[in-house]
Amino acid sequence: MMSARDLHRATQLRRAATAAALLGALVLSGCGVTGGAIGDYIWGSSKSTTASPPSTTTDKTSTTASALSTTTGDAVSPDLSKVDDVQPIAKLYNKGLEEMKGGNYTSAKKEFAEVERQHPYSEWATRAILMQAYVDYQRNKYDDSVNESQRFLTLHPGHRDAPYAYYLIAICYYEQISDVTRDQSMTQKALDALDEVARRFPGTKYARDAQSKAVLARDHLAGKQMAIGRWYERRKDYLAAINRYKTVVTQYQTTTHTPEALFRLTESYLALGVRSEAQTAAAVLGYNFPNSQWYKDAFALLQKQGLSPAENKQSWISQALNTFKPL
Repeated sequence: MMSARDLHRATQLRRAATAAALLGALVLSGCGVTGGAIGDYIWGSSKSTTASPPSTTTDKTSTTASALSTTTGDAVSPDLSKVDDVQPIAKLYNKGLEEMKGGNYTSAKKEFAEVERQHPYSEWATRAILMQAYVDYQRNKYDDSVNESQRFLTLHPGHRDAPYAYYLIAICYYEQISDVTRDQSMTQKALDALDEVARRFPGTKYARDAQSKAVLARDHLAGKQMAIGRWYERRKDYLAAINRYKTVVTQYQTTTHTPEALFRLTESYLALGVRSEAQTAAAVLGYNFPNSQWYKDAFALLQKQGLSPAENKQSWISQALNTFKPL
């Protein structure tokens, strides 16, 4: 189990990495640029699109600063030749960029909101919605960021930046994953949102990153089931414990908790006197994780009662893991 300090550190590292990814993704998702100009769309550039991605740092402010270092000039007015009142909208939008550059995210959001309010039918008003979602994310205003992203998707469901909006929603949930001793409803939301990104946009950078982050989310959900199962087992409520371990084996079998779940099933079934299931759990554990300490412990536990691992092919354990490929 992670300590509060370790959890905080892990959360900070996740934020630093995802902040850099989000900034780059917002640019590369198609917001008015062609090619790989990561810094140019956000901050503007006086030269060609040659900026490199911002490096991962220890906090969101530092991430933003590293992004600035990749640019080659001050913010420039976007191409608004087809929009009325060019100067007012350019001034508002660039003011938002400048505020964001300085880390003044509250002021930046106000400027982007003004772009949307004063020029509601312009292309830049559309982009300003996502910029508001991004600065809310930077302010750790996750609910606001999710709401802005969902508003963008409601208004522009077929927009080329829709993948980014879905991805940002998932990241907002993902960064709120808490220790397994706490409620994991946010973890489930994160997993659902990450899976949706992977399902809707297969083969994209969003899907690849979402799939990697979903591994952690599933591991947390499995860890919660294990924590509850162990609690029941300590109280000698073995049936309730078995139900929790069964959830891990059937729903989260690719997580790191599967070996322990199989060992705990061996323990619990032996405590209930259901020897066949205990032997099956140990046999499946040995087949999939032969070198694990959990299998050694399960084998020793059976030996104490004069038993050995023996798989019953009709057992739910065997059927649940008959196509399992351990990590």
